[in-house]
Amino acid sequence: MAAGVALALLLAGCSDEPAPPRVSDPVGSAPPPAPSVFYLDPDNPAEAEAARRAARGDSAAAEALRAIGSRPSAKWLTGGAARDEVDAFLGQAAIAGQTPVLVVHNVPQRDCGRQGEGGADTGVEYQTWIREVAAGVAGRPVIVVLEPGALPDAVAGCVADSAGRLALLRDAVTVLASTGNARIYLDAGHPGWIRDIEALADGLRRAGVDQADGFALNVANFVSTEDNVAYGHRISDALGGDASFVIDTSRNGNGPYPAERVGGAPSWCNPPGRAIGEDPTADPGLPRVDALLWIKFPGESDGDCRPGEPPSGEFWPTYAISLAHP
Repeated sequence: MAAGVALALLLAGCSDEPAPPRVSDPVGSAPPPAPSVFYLDPDNPAEAEAARRAARGDSAAAEALRAIGSRPSAKWLTGGAARDEVDAFLGQAAIAGQTPVLVVHNVPQRDCGRQGEGGADTGVEYQTWIREVAAGVAGRPVIVVLEPGALPDAVAGCVADSAGRLALLRDAVTVLASTGNARIYLDAGHPGWIRDIEALADGLRRAGVDQADGFALNVANFVSTEDNVAYGHRISDALGGDASFVIDTSRNGNGPYPAERVGGAPSWCNPPGRAIGEDPTADPGLPRVDALLWIKFPGESDGDCRPGEPPSGEFWPTYAISLAHP
């Protein structure tokens, strides 16, 4: 079955009708987004901050924040009691009649010394944790983006044991695929990361892309959709031409920052002048692209790269507003 068709069937299986849009206080003139097949968690930091700003009479900021909080985005799993966390999230999505998107991000040596340190202490610990994630899924529909950065780092030689890293990813794909209704996309970085497409394709094969549903691009990055589509087609061709992919469009509305550094820090970390991108959709109308997703939550910090910037993963209202109203 073609990947795009399978994804459509997965999404259709959640509900005969899309969930109705949530009703919020009208602020500004921006229309609400159309109901989405992807799960919109109403308990998100942008919506909460929008309510606080609206209560203070700051309608412009509230409108900007609601432009983010009213779009569905992924839930990141970074360790802890995964089974209960996943079970609760998928249960909420089922009630809403929408498909949840999870990001699994707990592999040992995560991030290779970049912002967002962490990950399981050992491979065995990670394998146990992955099985807890799968137990939480329990056969329900879900889209899983597997380990942002893990495979490109292995291909680039950043981790001490690249073969072991790829074996862990393959095991994770196998375990998650066994749940029955999970759509799994192995992260493959972005066009500015791994230039050797054959090496990247080989890494994807060794990591189990043949058992997955494709690969993911641009997670937490800013590269344009057009450039990601071209890059994804090159990867897909190297894999035989049938592999499909998803693209993170949460912050790529203005493309990447035009220099490697800004304000004394790497430009991948909270660059100024960026913007939210296309809305999440399961019908992007792009060959071999299964979906456009908001995988990184817009407004969450990439790290405390400059004085005054919050730690990685902390919601930063000022930056969120700048993304929504660049």
